[in-house]
Amino acid sequence: MPVAMITGASKGLGRALAAALAQRGWDLVLDARTASALEETSKELAACGARVAAVPGDVTDAAHRGALVAAAGEFGGLDLLVSNASALGAEPLVRLDALSLGGLRQALETNVVAALGLVQGTLPLLRASAAGAVVMVSSDAAAEPYETWGGYGASKAALDQLAAVLGVEEPGLRVWAVDPGDMQTDLYAAAVPEDEDPRPRPESVVPAFLRLLDRRPASGRYAAPALTETPETVVEL
Repeated sequence: MPVAMITGASKGLGRALAAALAQRGWDLVLDARTASALEETSKELAACGARVAAVPGDVTDAAHRGALVAAAGEFGGLDLLVSNASALGAEPLVRLDALSLGGLRQALETNVVAALGLVQGTLPLLRASAAGAVVMVSSDAAAEPYETWGGYGASKAALDQLAAVLGVEEPGLRVWAVDPGDMQTDLYAAAVPEDEDPRPRPESVVPAFLRLLDRRPASGRYAAPALTETPETVVEL
């Protein structure tokens, strides 16, 4: 069975994507900071027949990243890495003149440095896969200047560039930065708690990610709505 590693997998987009892959017969290595929530998720997904390794911890911890890589090795390899774990840098979000430098460092450490650390740790396994792929979960805040989203957006812009360079350096892999669009998640609620407008559930964008895996377009940056709205082509941003 193919093996996927997904960070931030106990809820939101990470959990929704893990559930879809489990239903397709994938084995899963899952990360999240809250052990109880991750264990609950892993039990539900294991009921689909998938092997699930639940490895709680913080992706900014090198030892934890090593444990994730070791779990994939125990499953026999790795075909897909999804860097989904994210930090805002401030909850709720604030303007740049009020953003603490410590908060910015946290966002960069989680969203960029840890993502690269996992890539470095998993590259030998991904290179050995017949269809190795990396998905970096990005944001429209990486490309658009939204007020109060400066620190988080800067970290996601850096992640986009990391993904773009990785795609050039690793032509044998597919490396996709994916902007899923606005979703109804705990992260968004923490970022903008006063926003009560209904937003799509994470499950609604999972077909876009599955389409990438099915069609394997060139490495690049993609937006989930464009992936699902174009029946015959895949639009790269």
